[in-house]
Amino acid sequence: MTPLTIEITARDGRARTGVVATPRGHYRTPLFMPVGTRGAVRTLTADDLAGLGVEIVLANTYHLMLRPGADLIARRGGLHGFTGWGGHFLTDSGGFQVFSLQPHVDDDGVTFRSTYDGSSRRLTPEAAVHVQEQLGGDIQMALDVCTPLPSPPEVLRDACERTLAWAARARDAHRRPDQALFGICQGGTDPELRAESARRTVELGFDGYGIGGLSVGEPRAEMLPALEAAIGELPEDRPRYLMGVGDPLALIDGVARGVDQFDCVLPTRLGRHGTALTHGGRLSLRRADHAEDDGPLDPRCGCAVCARWSRAYLRHLLIVDEPVAGRLVTLHNLAWILGLMDRIRGAVADGRLAALRDEVAAVWAPPD
Repeated sequence: MTPLTIEITARDGRARTGVVATPRGHYRTPLFMPVGTRGAVRTLTADDLAGLGVEIVLANTYHLMLRPGADLIARRGGLHGFTGWGGHFLTDSGGFQVFSLQPHVDDDGVTFRSTYDGSSRRLTPEAAVHVQEQLGGDIQMALDVCTPLPSPPEVLRDACERTLAWAARARDAHRRPDQALFGICQGGTDPELRAESARRTVELGFDGYGIGGLSVGEPRAEMLPALEAAIGELPEDRPRYLMGVGDPLALIDGVARGVDQFDCVLPTRLGRHGTALTHGGRLSLRRADHAEDDGPLDPRCGCAVCARWSRAYLRHLLIVDEPVAGRLVTLHNLAWILGLMDRIRGAVADGRLAALRDEVAAVWAPPD
């Protein structure tokens, strides 16, 4: 028995809204998951996240197994008991670090050099499952091989084959009945390889499916056909998760193709550095013309930050390195992106997602 089920509540073409039921409760789709790498979304508390309406936080297996350690977290009730967050947690597998840290990869697993003390650490598909079971998230991801793009066809093929072999081992190692396990398909921007990877991953049988290795610098015109090819092979009754995607137009394009879940560091990373997401695009508070601007970050935003503080004040905090500046802009950015997801769900329900895409693309489409 799978620990989660998805009920589709509305459709607009291939786009869909739904409710995923889990042992912890439920979450609405499509949704955006903020990244809490080390068990916290930087500068924010669990109460902040609850107040914003966050339903899932993504935590990073690689960093947490190094510090403070999965054993320590397990002894304190897993991530929920340790962090005080009552919503859902999704834990990644460490696969993104295969891309970002370039460790030694062989057929059995990955050998990392710790970013904290330089020690050598080994992660296999079975170890990744065990660590994530100790962390106690509601959804865990199978260990995968994420490749840079562009990569030669033989590199993409090897990554797919290893990811599939590791997925089978992760499935066999998984023991917790209250914790969902998602498989991940790879394949770069090759639609045929994407479709094959997705089809073979589904044949293994998982509670949901991640689409990894996209939005790593490839053009949107290459990403979308690969995404479509993968989703075409994924079952209707399982959640679909496009990993590492969070710019506004890509969110809508993903939903339009049937994606249910997204995560990205974009809103929080930009916020900490003083860049706000707005209906008019990105707004950098470091620009001098905001020094005497008494308006809110976004006049169309209803968040608590926009209701109370001016651009001039927030810019002042940023320029004098007051830490609360990053916190406040982060709060706004998450409220803004979650508000966009609300608008997307409403547009799907009303059959007007294409019109919303046109509105967002007018501001957020990348330059030619």
